[in-house]
This record gives sequence, structure tokens and C-alpha cells, in this order.
Amino acid sequence: MAKLYFRYGTVGSAKTLNLLAVAHNYERQGKRVLVLKPGIDTRHGATRVASRAGLAREADLVVHDDTVLDPSAFRGVAAVLVDEAQFLSAAVVDQLRALTADPGVPVLCYGLRTDFRSRLFDGSRRLLELADSIEEIKTTCALCPRKAILNLRVAGGRPSADGPSVQIGGDESYRPVCWRHWRDALGRG
Repeated sequence: MAKLYFRYGTVGSAKTLNLLAVAHNYERQGKRVLVLKPGIDTRHGATRVASRAGLAREADLVVHDDTVLDPSAFRGVAAVLVDEAQFLSAAVVDQLRALTADPGVPVLCYGLRTDFRSRLFDGSRRLLELADSIEEIKTTCALCPRKAILNLRVAGGRPSADGPSVQIGGDESYRPVCWRHWRDALGRG
């Protein structure tokens, strides 16, 4: 049976760049991939998947919380690649898990593990529960050489613990940080 993969990292850890490289490698070998993204992520347009490095492509499918995936639409696909998987509903993750059995296609999900408050996103939680393989994509803290494990929200150039858990943004809104710098920035000793 094919596997469900969850590849997670903080903001700026090149998750989307990794996804685009995997898609490129499959397609270079003449294999068909489907790239999915959640509809909530409109930073680069409704259907565009783009990395901070400037590489981009159109998503083949945009999913919403109530999307129903038809397994027959995935027959003949070598791999399903999912960007911003933290924004998926548990129901969509369950359907992606099912695709690994019927039609038997590997599903590689890329996303954040936690929000800026260090709490699991719903999609990430379900992926951690169901994934056959969980891999961390590492990067360093924006403020020191340690490994970044958390996402620090920045508003007006200052750290912030305010606002909704889901707030779409890029480098202007979030920084990858180690636990010490996250704690110090938010005054959580």
C-alpha cells in the first residue's frame, strides 16, 4: 500500500520549494502528479502554489473543508502533493489517507505543525495521527543559529500573540524562531 507522508517545518523552511522539486522530479520522469492546495490560501492567487524562492505552478485541485475527493480521479497518478496541509480539515485528511489504499497513490503533505501560539492546526493534528511517515524540514531561528521550531507572528514589526489562529501571511507576518526567542518575544517564561 502507498503511504501518507507529513513533511512539516516552520515558516521559511522551504516546504513549498521541496514540494515543487518533488513535482518536477516526478514529471521529468514522465510521471503524473496532482498538486493540491487548500482554498483558504490565496496569498499567490486562488490556484497558485508559490515558494519564497520564486518557483511556482498552478494547483491541479483546490480543496475546501467540505470537498469530497473521488478516488477514480486519482487513478494513474504517481503521487499527490499537498501544499499548506495544516489548513486541511480532518475530513479531507481522512480522504487523502484513503487514497493511499484506493487507488493506492502516495500522498505527500507539506505544512506547518503549529500556529503562532504553538498549538496544532487541525490538519496537522490529523496528519500526525494518520501519517505513515512524519519528517521535519529544518531551518534556523531568524534570531540565532539554533533550530527553529515555532512560528512567531509579527505585526507592525513587533511580536504579537493577538489575532485568529489562521491568518494567511508570509515574511511580513511570521518569523521562524527557536523556543527561547519565541518565549522571550512573547514574555512567556
